[in-house]
Amino acid sequence: GAMASNQLPGATVLASSGAASGLAFAPSALGPPTAGGAVAKEAAGSVGLRGAAKGLGEEPAHSAVEGHAGLALLAAGLAGCSALRGASRRSSATARPMAAKRRPTAVTRTGTARQAVATIARTEAEVGQKLHGWTCERIEELEELKCTGVLWRHDKTGAELISVEQPLEENKTFGVVFRTPPEDSNGIAHVLEHSVLCGSRKYPVKEPFTELLKGSMQTFLNAMTFPDRTCYPVASCNLQDFYNLVDVYLDAVLHPRALKDPRVLAQEGWHYEIEDKSEPLTFKGVVFNEMKGVYSNPDSVQSRTLLNNLLPDTPYGVDSGGDPKEIPNLTFEYFKGFHERFYHPSNAKFWFYGDDPPARRLELLDEFLRDFEKKEVTSEIAKQPLWVEPRAVEHAFAVGKDEDISKKSMACVSWVMSDDKPDLEMSLALSVLDYCLMGTPGAPLKKALTDSGLGSRVIGGGLYEGLVQPTFSVGLKDIKESDAKAVEALVIDTLTKVAAEGFEREAVEAALNKIEFSNRELNTGGFPRGLGLMFSAVSNWNYGKDPFEGLRFDAPLRAVRERLIEKREPLLEDLVRQKLLENMHRLTVTSKPDVEQGDKIEEQEKTRLQEHRATLSDEDVESLIRETKELKELQEAPDPPEALATVPRLELSDIPEATQTIPTELSRVGNAEVLKHPLLTSGVVYVDLAFDLRDVPADLLPLLPLFCRGLRQMGTKKSDFVQLQRRIDLATGGISATPMVSAKRGSEEPVAHLVMRGKAMEAKVSSLMDLMAEIATEVSWDNKERFVQLAKEGLAGGRSQLLSSGHVVAATRLGQQTTAAGWASEQLAGLSQFQTLGSLIDLAEKDWPSVEARLRRLQASIFKSACVVNLTADADALPRLDTHVEAFLSQLPEGQATSPFWTPEYTKTNEGIVVPSQVNYVGKAANLYKDAGYELHGSAMVTSRLLRTTWLWDKVRVVGGAYGGFCSFDVRSGDFKYLSYRDPNLQQTLDTYDGTAEYLRGMEVNDDLLAKSIIGTMGDVDKHQLPDAKGYTAMLRHLLGETDEMRQELRDQILGTTGEDMRRFADALDAVSSSGAVCVVGGEEAVRGASEKLGLSIVSPLAAAAATAPAE
Repeated sequence: GAMASNQLPGATVLASSGAASGLAFAPSALGPPTAGGAVAKEAAGSVGLRGAAKGLGEEPAHSAVEGHAGLALLAAGLAGCSALRGASRRSSATARPMAAKRRPTAVTRTGTARQAVATIARTEAEVGQKLHGWTCERIEELEELKCTGVLWRHDKTGAELISVEQPLEENKTFGVVFRTPPEDSNGIAHVLEHSVLCGSRKYPVKEPFTELLKGSMQTFLNAMTFPDRTCYPVASCNLQDFYNLVDVYLDAVLHPRALKDPRVLAQEGWHYEIEDKSEPLTFKGVVFNEMKGVYSNPDSVQSRTLLNNLLPDTPYGVDSGGDPKEIPNLTFEYFKGFHERFYHPSNAKFWFYGDDPPARRLELLDEFLRDFEKKEVTSEIAKQPLWVEPRAVEHAFAVGKDEDISKKSMACVSWVMSDDKPDLEMSLALSVLDYCLMGTPGAPLKKALTDSGLGSRVIGGGLYEGLVQPTFSVGLKDIKESDAKAVEALVIDTLTKVAAEGFEREAVEAALNKIEFSNRELNTGGFPRGLGLMFSAVSNWNYGKDPFEGLRFDAPLRAVRERLIEKREPLLEDLVRQKLLENMHRLTVTSKPDVEQGDKIEEQEKTRLQEHRATLSDEDVESLIRETKELKELQEAPDPPEALATVPRLELSDIPEATQTIPTELSRVGNAEVLKHPLLTSGVVYVDLAFDLRDVPADLLPLLPLFCRGLRQMGTKKSDFVQLQRRIDLATGGISATPMVSAKRGSEEPVAHLVMRGKAMEAKVSSLMDLMAEIATEVSWDNKERFVQLAKEGLAGGRSQLLSSGHVVAATRLGQQTTAAGWASEQLAGLSQFQTLGSLIDLAEKDWPSVEARLRRLQASIFKSACVVNLTADADALPRLDTHVEAFLSQLPEGQATSPFWTPEYTKTNEGIVVPSQVNYVGKAANLYKDAGYELHGSAMVTSRLLRTTWLWDKVRVVGGAYGGFCSFDVRSGDFKYLSYRDPNLQQTLDTYDGTAEYLRGMEVNDDLLAKSIIGTMGDVDKHQLPDAKGYTAMLRHLLGETDEMRQELRDQILGTTGEDMRRFADALDAVSSSGAVCVVGGEEAVRGASEKLGLSIVSPLAAAAATAPAE
């Protein structure tokens, strides 16, 4: 799946399944902090309402979700976000401390603070009322959300609509969901999801989707394919913009151009490509290459194999995203037929949430739906009959020829937990069980697997409720092939023991608390709240169950709490027995590395193409050459101005001229700075503590990510790590620690801090701050085994990142060549970090005292009373926090950081990083301040955004067939980076990058294009944020010395951008083509093939020798 977060490192959130990557990077220059320089997985991991999303590397086993925009936000995010119910998992399986792990919060756009209001917003609708072609069927007061939900049915087509009236939410959300059960793995549902966004009846342009990306203030714009449904959600805070998005999306899904023009299927799905008789035939297509990237990642292959075999008699028995071997079987006739069957109002579920006028929602939908008649659509999702005996399946995945595969297998045990969707109370009980078994590093099932030493990290993700039946999966990765049976036995033995001995009462209490806090706070991070709620409703609604049930938690939580705590019923132990131990619908999947597999797959594809070629006459080949050429010409031809004029957009006059400010009161307590932000937080207090890293010696920097994980997961003098996690869950909404590194405008020195973040209800703030002080001053570093486990989990996460997020690896490698901040970021979250972890594990095993001494030196160099304390809370609560702050500061050692920052040496190198992959990630970068003498002007942000949505989108994605092509300009450091994602090409992509300046010089910038680009840029700048994110943003701006005046100046420059400014930027970009460095992550053949021409120094980080060699 993917997020239309059409920006990238330097100013963005991106997400990738598998490995977390990145740090809590500083925000883009004007907008809120998102990740920069590395990737934050905030979007994924953040949207659990009732059960927040799983942590990384523990995405639910079956959460494959494919999406539209060219960035990966797989599985964990979108699939995890349908769970409104369990608590947010704190994954210990993350490659690096992460910006967004389950932090106190994801720092990105999002909804209005819901005031702590006692009254519920009432509706004017009445049951039985007829309005604009709809009949009101149900009205539900959603006590927990302080608003009302109304279910309407369309008289003529039978379409259903949930209209949630929430006057306190300006971030309006709309979505339409179709049930789309696939019959085979040709990727039809996924290809169609891409294709409908390529032009429609009212909007006859090639890609209305990118036109919207260019010129909308959208806070969410994307589409996702789930294993059994396809979702088209949009969101915006601006009412007119919101209506524009809804109109384009409705026309797209109901009247797409793709049904009349087979070239859309060719572009988005697959086609034969050949430009000259002497060349071999190849397959090209956006989804085809996207899925090649997915199938290059062992974690994805494993989770797909698991899903297909766990529910084989349902649509989940095939891959809705598409198997690259099957995608070329998809025909145009089948494509049209699938749309006709399922994309009909009678099979549609519509959703609205926010403060827009409710009656207009009905009117606007009816304008589209009244053209249709009611139709019987058979799309019910078949249930899986439960087995009477367990099954097992084995499969292979590709690894590099030079890898050590002695411990690279995976084993996972999964269950289908019941023959139907559980009711709300049972669902909550399962979420509590899931958290008690797997939710924390000390939970018995997770701990038993981790402590066994059989593998590097726990996989499977536990409970998943996003499909027709709930499933539970758990296993280990990086095991010996011969240990698969031992993993299965350990899982069964641990569950047997838990069922017999029961759970500790305090652990259950902590789980209930955690789940309740997540639901009350409703912190959807980077997603609009309405979108998270929509996913929660749909995970019932899609299966004919009560959609409103997915939006409630109070009563069922009270009932479950009463049974577990007051009545002390053995509810959880009974569930372990009934749903797991005595349940014979159990599948064990063993995944084995195969050094031949990659070649086998490529050979099969080559053979298939050669066999097809052999059946073609000369005329057939000529006609394919002609079709290839015609498709490219079509892709490169601009849309006619009159067609572009049909796509609605805002006017520049709709954009506020004044920069948005965040209320901030600055004071001092002793050596510490205290920032306070009075914002509506519904009684939650958010505490951020920033400790300067300038006293950390350069040689200790690579240890910092593990140090941060250790702070939370090694325990303290008072509590071991299991008890510490429990104390945190009982009193707070969570505590995290992460490095934050950023360049600073006008300075060679970076800004670098360790940021500890925590949140709690006001009554528990003293416990929160005491815990934070205890972690900082009394962390226990003497448990070698625990530390090595954390390092191994980090190494496994880093490996996944190399395979699934090569563009991030390339971006950090390029960044380390230009600035101290870039160098530090790469040490903390790039390839160097992965290499350091390998040698660190060896050192810890051989000489633990030296590693422990380093950790203590780090601790002494970081935690000092001269820190920044950042508080975000309701205005009346802030004055009451002073005594807690003083008490906290008195527990820290005196002193402040005084050393000069690190001064690395920069060497420009072109690098090729070889990994077992069928696709490439191609990067090229230079520093415009140093290499081109460029002086910052706000128009640079408009220009780089324009390049992302025009030249690079068209050349790298549409013509080149990559899943993504983008550029980023970091206004703080001056780094300009081009990057591609899941890219079949290498040299061709670099040629495109080098042609950018010429494109800019020759580009006709008319008023429409200019206005769109400025409006889109302002949408990035004025990202919508939840209160905790606003408070964090204000702190980062303070640390970076970015005043409201500086931001206003940039804003004025953005709003005043001219075509001449854009063309002038081409001179700066010449420096990237002439003297930029190149970094490519990709398969052996591609990288070695390009190495001579590009002068690449080649690294094979996964090769057996490299895995144990000390890092450079």
